[in-house]
Amino acid sequence: MAKQVVPEAARRRRRPTRQGTVLSEELIVRTALRMLREHGGAGLTARRLGAALGADPSTLYRYFSGLDDLTRAIGEELTGRALDSWSPTGEWRSDLRALGLAIHASYLDHPQAAVLTASRVTGRPREIAVDETILGLLRGAGFADADAVVVYHAFIDLSLAFAALDAGSMVLKDEARAADEEMWNSTYAALPADTHPHIAATARLLAGRMTHSAYPVVLDTLLNSAAEQLSWARARRAPGTTGA
Repeated sequence: MAKQVVPEAARRRRRPTRQGTVLSEELIVRTALRMLREHGGAGLTARRLGAALGADPSTLYRYFSGLDDLTRAIGEELTGRALDSWSPTGEWRSDLRALGLAIHASYLDHPQAAVLTASRVTGRPREIAVDETILGLLRGAGFADADAVVVYHAFIDLSLAFAALDAGSMVLKDEARAADEEMWNSTYAALPADTHPHIAATARLLAGRMTHSAYPVVLDTLLNSAAEQLSWARARRAPGTTGA
């Protein structure tokens, strides 16, 4: 049975830790993000986290039911930071694009945490606020509920999938990442046109693009498709029109 988390008001530590800090969920998450950056996912343990906070590792379980619960809180923090950095303009397509880029950037600010959390559903308040915002933008634009859910699903999975993909490259050791990137110039550019005519014809362009994230391009493709879908739906609903 999962350990029951002590309610927020009751779990606050009244005395400072050995380092003179007062524990909170926010402080623990921030410290965990720093540890992930320094040590990677394998280095995030209750013992190490307790040592970094100057507290007994068992104290952490007053705030989180376990490391998996902490992992979800870290994911919530990254999505919440994206929402905090975003400002709506009232134009649904521009707003969704800006929010998607903010989510992607927030995760890439902490690539080790992104690899660990991008595939998780936290069910926590700040993640819920992001989801409510996305659905609100779509429904406010005029998408029918079923269509809004389809676009929301594609949008959030696309954003998190690219966050995980791009973060995976970032957490490689420098020499491994450099070797992967150089492959476009060393191997692909050297393929002969008689056996690989299409790669040979585009090798220079491939080398220039493939070391960058494709997320903005694919995000625009999704939003363009959604806008066309919305225009088509509006046309069908307009007075005087008939269905096919």
